[in-house]
Amino acid sequence: MNRYFIGLLALFALIVYANPAHSQSKVLTEAPPAAGGFSATRLARLDSGMKAWVQQKWVNGSAVLIARHGKIVFYKAHGYNDADTKAPLDKTGIFRIASQTKAVTVTAVMMLWEEGKFSLDDPVSKFIPSFANEKVLASYNPKDTTYTTVAASRAITIRDLLTHTSGLGYPAIGTPAENAIYAKAYLTGGVGTKGQTLADAMSRLGKAPLFFQPGTQWKYGLNMDLLGCLIEKWSGMTLEEFFTKRIFNPLGMKDTYFNLPASKGSRLVNFFMGDSTGRIKKTGAVFGGALDMNYPLQKTSYFSGGGGLVSTLYDYAILLQMFLNKGEYNGVRLLAPSTVRMITMNQIGDLHPNLGENAAYNKFGFGFFIISEEGSRFGPSQAGTYSWGGVFSTSYWVDPKEDMIVLAYEQMWGPYVANTAKAFKSLVYQAIND
Repeated sequence: MNRYFIGLLALFALIVYANPAHSQSKVLTEAPPAAGGFSATRLARLDSGMKAWVQQKWVNGSAVLIARHGKIVFYKAHGYNDADTKAPLDKTGIFRIASQTKAVTVTAVMMLWEEGKFSLDDPVSKFIPSFANEKVLASYNPKDTTYTTVAASRAITIRDLLTHTSGLGYPAIGTPAENAIYAKAYLTGGVGTKGQTLADAMSRLGKAPLFFQPGTQWKYGLNMDLLGCLIEKWSGMTLEEFFTKRIFNPLGMKDTYFNLPASKGSRLVNFFMGDSTGRIKKTGAVFGGALDMNYPLQKTSYFSGGGGLVSTLYDYAILLQMFLNKGEYNGVRLLAPSTVRMITMNQIGDLHPNLGENAAYNKFGFGFFIISEEGSRFGPSQAGTYSWGGVFSTSYWVDPKEDMIVLAYEQMWGPYVANTAKAFKSLVYQAIND
């Protein structure tokens, strides 16, 4: 009897673990909506919505990928990539993903942490001497950009960088004091930077003041660019080499680059600007002409860990599915499950991020905005959902409780772009029917 019972248990285990639906390691495959627990009829509302956004002149076009239980149930683009010819936006187009680069940088950092290259509580000064004896801004005179400082209460650490609690600011998009102080030090946001090396820039960053005492606030800053420099030191590779050899190639991410090959240049999605009259116009430069939007095709050796990559919906979905699979994709393990747990949990205690959806109620992990139980009441995403996006109008989220990844890409600035994001999330969740 015991032998018979044990045999039944073994058979049951074989059936359960042979069934892909029970596997933690899902590989993305396209499938009908029902395979991912979606209603095809209700999901068609998203098609209608995306068409309406173009007709209402909110955006020139949008591209979306939704995968649940490893099944890609929606992978479409609506709208155009050329305002004059009305050439359609291609769902396989290559987009400037800006700050979505940060999740790749976090992946690389934690891979090297697993290899014992550093401790999360190591001071940055251990690896970049200019960060020794840090100062914190005390007062700033906007008339002549002079300032005073006080001593930092402690050294900034690797953990501070991963959580944006270091005290670093962001050039050009920060406060007037940040912008002026960083401009004097020739520090940039990293994208399209020329005539500098990352190592030299980050060394200069160490001599600039912090904008609050380490660990006391959350502030979006150059933390990931600094981590990119540290990755180069820890690995002995450039950031481009590390990303390509250790992450993109193993995962099969074939369209993600710092330097977009000329052979794929025709797939780079055009960038648009919109105005309050509904006029949408293709543009070749932004920030008053300071950033050429063809920068991905202009050879660079300054690899911004905070914003330098281009990618596709499908490529980036692979990265997100790796996280959802707890560190593994298609037989390749980049991170241990325990490491993914750390990355995607609250790492800032009682602090709150001051950027993002209902930020005062939510949290931040290592590089990800995280919806808390309290924050989940504001929308359909469940507690534990993690997300981020890019300044050129790309975004994503991962909802582990729904076993779902969602990406929405646009390449446009304008007064109505945010309307698409407000409409989008409910259109996704209302279509789930299991």
